[in-house]
Order: sequence, then structure tokens, then C-alpha cells
Amino acid sequence: MSLQSQNPMPALTAREVCQILRDAALEVRPLRRIQEPCEPGQVSVNIEGWRLTLDFDGKRLHHCQHCLSPDGREGTLEAWRFGTDPLSLLSTWELAQIERLLS
Repeated sequence: MSLQSQNPMPALTAREVCQILRDAALEVRPLRRIQEPCEPGQVSVNIEGWRLTLDFDGKRLHHCQHCLSPDGREGTLEAWRFGTDPLSLLSTWELAQIERLLS
């Protein structure tokens, strides 16, 4: 039995992912689009090694589908409780900043 299977990594919380998005909104951390295949209406971004898949209709962000941290921890929309999607924790201004950075 491997050590990793004995001590699984904890999942990312919506608050952890929100803080990364908040830092990007404040331009403390650079946000860049990743040009890789996504589902229609989604965009992949990298924020200093954090890889996020966001549901985005071209103008408006709806929610964060998935996040992978640099240390290998993951968070998903299905795992976060209803109403605690990382995007829903951002202020209106922060959300508008992320949308601006993606446009």
C-alpha cells in the first residue's frame, strides 16, 4: 500500500479557489487563458500553476467547474456545496474584474 493511498490529499475548498480568483482580480497573480480544448461555453485558465475550468458564455461567468492546484489537489463543482461555488464568493467588483481579464 502506498503512502499516498493511506493519506489522500484533501480536496480544494471553494474558499481556497475563491482566494486565487480574488488575487487574479486584484492583479496580484497573473491570469492567463489556456488554449486547450474545452466543452462549449467553458474556458480554461492558469493562475500561477492553478488550473481552473470556468463556465463562461463570452461575457458572463457562471461557475467554476474544476480546479487543480499546483500540489495536485482538486476541487469540482459537484464537490462544492450548493451556493459555495468559488465564483459566488467573489464580490461583484471582483467578478467583473475576472470577466474583464477574460474578454
